Amino acid sequence: MTARTEPAAAEAGPDATARPALIREFLLVAGLFLVYKLGRRLAVGHTGDAFRDAHRVWDLERAVHLPDETSVQSALLHGKALVHLANTYYATVHFPATVAFLVWLYLRRPAHYVWARRVLAVLTSAALVLPFTFPLAPPRMLTGTGLVDTARIYGPSVYGPPSSDHLSNQFAAMPSLHFGWALMVAVGLIAAIRSRWRWLWLAHPLITLLVIVGTANHYWLDAIAATVMLGLALMVIHRPQRTPGTAERGTDRLAAGPPVLVGAGR
Repeated sequence: MTARTEPAAAEAGPDATARPALIREFLLVAGLFLVYKLGRRLAVGHTGDAFRDAHRVWDLERAVHLPDETSVQSALLHGKALVHLANTYYATVHFPATVAFLVWLYLRRPAHYVWARRVLAVLTSAALVLPFTFPLAPPRMLTGTGLVDTARIYGPSVYGPPSSDHLSNQFAAMPSLHFGWALMVAVGLIAAIRSRWRWLWLAHPLITLLVIVGTANHYWLDAIAATVMLGLALMVIHRPQRTPGTAERGTDRLAAGPPVLVGAGR
């Protein structure tokens, strides 16, 4: 007679979901990113409309009494080190932070990874529509606002002259995926872990918001548009529920259930 033990069914929570195939996920995420980059490039050629829309956005923000972007930039310009740090954050944190977020979820929370990847795919795909329907020049290009292109003056800069920039569409400021992705990173990590410190992840989108506005790469309304679009994506794609066996609970973890006898009497 033999007997062996197996863990109780607590392992069958949402994050016990089989981890998706790595190669397939890599190709899928890379493909979505390339489609997004190509889509933004296809939306070029609307320079006149982009500047008209930029003045409309600027006037609308003043009409509804949103804070003036120049006040944020003025704070950054108090020191060259601070504005250089903001430019560096804009240039280097956005994409690596999102990739690191997806890799961590893939390794530690597979079900949450699938959810987050779907939300980011919906948000990014939806963001392709606005450059065609509402091209928008960034505030750094507007004259008469008091704003300057901090990246061009203080560096580092990720953009060249718009006429010779073949890698990005600089007239697609709305929505701000810098902010949308940063907000999803915070939302995803808060949803996936149970640490009492998890709310500190909101610092990432907050810093990103101040950076994109202070460097004159985006308007407040660009971030608001990204937030609305992310909210709609989150309403459509429901997150998996955390379980005691998969979510972090700090030191307050539930004890494992009693073992179940399997194969007794064989």
